[in-house]
Amino acid sequence: MPETNCRVWSLIVPLKPLRRAKSRLAPVAGDTLRPSLALAFAEDTVAAALACAAVREVVVVTDDPLAGDRLALLGARVLPDAPGRGLNAALAHGAAAVRAGRPAAAVAALNADLPALRPAELGLVLAAAAGHARSFLADAAGVGTTLLAATAPAALGPAFGGPSRARHRFSGAAELALDGVESVRRDVDTGEDLRAALALGVGPRTAASARRLTASAGFTASAG
Repeated sequence: MPETNCRVWSLIVPLKPLRRAKSRLAPVAGDTLRPSLALAFAEDTVAAALACAAVREVVVVTDDPLAGDRLALLGARVLPDAPGRGLNAALAHGAAAVRAGRPAAAVAALNADLPALRPAELGLVLAAAAGHARSFLADAAGVGTTLLAATAPAALGPAFGGPSRARHRFSGAAELALDGVESVRRDVDTGEDLRAALALGVGPRTAASARRLTASAGFTASAG
C-alpha cells in the first residue's frame, strides 16, 4: 500500500436512525430497549475499531442525531446520510468522502452491530485484506458480510443485505478465510445472535444495556 503509517485503514460504519434499527430484536428487547441496544452495539463497535492499530479513522454515516453525537465523542468522524438511498449508497458515500481527501486511502465497510469486536482480531482481518484489491469477511452464519475492504485504486463496491457473501464473491472480491476472528464475524440481528455475542464477551455499553433485559429472556452479560 502507498501509505507507510501502520494506521492506514479508514473504516466506514453505517447506522440507521435508532428508531428503525435492529427491528428483529423487538421480540426480546421490545421497542423501548431496542434503540438503546442498537446504539450500544455501535458505540462498542466504534470504540474497538478505533483501538485497532491498523485503523486511521472511523467514519460513521448516519442521520440519527443522538448516535452521531455519541459516536463523535468516541472519536469517530460523522457524516450525514446524504444519498438517503439505503445501506450500500451510504457506504459508497462514506468511501467517496474519505478518498476525496486521500485518493490512496484503504477503505473498509464495517457493520455497526459487532458488540464483541476485538481490536486485535480486526487487525488480523485488515492485515489479510491488505493483500487484495477487494476482499470481504463472511458473518458467523456464513450468509452475510461483516467487513468489505478495498485498497486503492479499487472501488469499495458494497453489496450488503441478505445473502451478501455470495454477491461479494460474485463481484470478484476475495473471501478472507481466517481462524480466530470470531468477534469480527459476530454481528447481532436476533436474540440468538445477542446470546452468542454475550458468550464471546461484549463491550461495556452493550453489557450494561443487556443487563436491562428481563431475567426471563435468559441473557447474561459479560464485558469483553
